[in-house]
Amino acid sequence: MMRTGLTLTLAMIALAGCAPLPGGDEGGHAKDIPLARPNGPLRNCVSLSELRESQVRDDWTIDFHAGGRQWYRVTLPQRCNGLSTYRAFKYETSLSELCSTDIITVMEFGGPGGGPRGSCGMGQFQPVEIGK
Repeated sequence: MMRTGLTLTLAMIALAGCAPLPGGDEGGHAKDIPLARPNGPLRNCVSLSELRESQVRDDWTIDFHAGGRQWYRVTLPQRCNGLSTYRAFKYETSLSELCSTDIITVMEFGGPGGGPRGSCGMGQFQPVEIGK
């Protein structure tokens, strides 16, 4: 009986991670992402020296600012749970580029228990103009 209860509890905890979050979460897709108009071909890699900042839009989307009006939108191939919650990630590369084949790690900074929260694969870099 104890074993069945533990199994059921673990199953409920696992399923809770799949439940929709309050605040309009639609499978990790935010409703208020700025529109982005493609303005060039997809790229597999972008030089790290080009990138100035990143903006996490939701669990699927990261915009990278390359200076001026140049942005790259990355749509992840799979949902990266927690990315929109913590809005921070890290990556490690031995190259001077960030590539679509690289892995990012969602990070929680500050507070007790901070640290890595899971890893996800990157996607291709779409050059875009971000709308307001």
